[in-house]
Amino acid sequence: MIQQRSQEVVAQDSFIGKGKPARRAYGFDEVALVPGSVTVDLDLCDTSFELGGHSFKVPILASAMDSVVDAGVAGVLGKAGGLAVVNLQGLQTRYENVDDAYKQVTGCDDSQFIEVMQKLYAKPIAEELIAQRVKEIKKHGVIAAASVTPNMAKKYGPVAVAAGLDILVVQSTVTGITHKSKDAEAQLDLSAFCASIGIPVIVGNCVGYETAVQLMETGVAGILVGVGPGAACTSRSVLGIGVPMATAIADCSYARDEYARRTGKTIAIIADGGMVVGGDICKAIACGADAVMIGSPLARAKEAPGRGYHWGMATPSPVLPRGTRIKVGTFGTLEQILFGPAHTDDGSQNLLGALKTSMSTLGAQTIKEMQQVEVVIAPSILTEGKVFQKAQRLGMGR
Repeated sequence: MIQQRSQEVVAQDSFIGKGKPARRAYGFDEVALVPGSVTVDLDLCDTSFELGGHSFKVPILASAMDSVVDAGVAGVLGKAGGLAVVNLQGLQTRYENVDDAYKQVTGCDDSQFIEVMQKLYAKPIAEELIAQRVKEIKKHGVIAAASVTPNMAKKYGPVAVAAGLDILVVQSTVTGITHKSKDAEAQLDLSAFCASIGIPVIVGNCVGYETAVQLMETGVAGILVGVGPGAACTSRSVLGIGVPMATAIADCSYARDEYARRTGKTIAIIADGGMVVGGDICKAIACGADAVMIGSPLARAKEAPGRGYHWGMATPSPVLPRGTRIKVGTFGTLEQILFGPAHTDDGSQNLLGALKTSMSTLGAQTIKEMQQVEVVIAPSILTEGKVFQKAQRLGMGR
């Protein structure tokens, strides 16, 4: 009888009104990780993961955003064991010398930046620059990864592959197994595309179990999970869509596990967006992610092309901008942000060190073991006992 009653309560709570079902979803700030009875030495923690037949020591990807990645950043991150994704439809493939374009984006005031960016991004993409940027990354001797939107995948993907691209990311706010378009050339059948392009394909973005399963059936090597949580993204405000990241990752990771049990194939789940400090990355992996893709934390690096600014991929949209430009500042090298030593107390530096320390404390020696740690719903996790930090705007109170 008690069990029946609890099910009835859950059912009642699963509606926001008569006839409109809904379910509770959770973000990073609402969950916490629970230590068990085992801890391990920090040196035993292995953070490596597999993606498209490639092995990476650092489970961090740099977002395909003009403020975050250029060939130089791709070289530094690649040599450090991670992966940077360059945007093939951004400033770097529209302007051979991008310095002036970046100066215009970062030099205008807040009332002008949308108009300035719309003008800059209206310049046509040059296919020869697509090839040039890929070759610039390859000169560093690292894995080259680049991003295109679904409607441009068939046009620009082969150009990048011919130049030596190793991994292609097909990315938009939301990506399904088929992209329909009035332009027949722009329509994308993901299964056929994955079979023909000749290199591993990562797709995104996705936030649901059913869609994740469908995407896996197309032959992709990885799925980006997250809609709207990025620091510079405004899709949740403009479009009203998105799922809090802890729930989105858990749903898509469950799809990965079910697909692996059924087929024997493992597809990488990459949490994309909403992670600012080390604890967010730890929670993303504990919720089931194999790796994370971050933008704003890396936009703060001295090597980042955004010069202390960060902006969303859809910010320059000529009809409906779904991003903004934020000032993140410059406060360390890429190596310092990733590996330390940290000179801040808020978790924004030494991100890999934070992950390893969390794994050590939780008794997880590998990413797979980290995915199995206990997660609790904890709405007070960021405020409990932190009254002085909050009042003085220090540490977690910033």
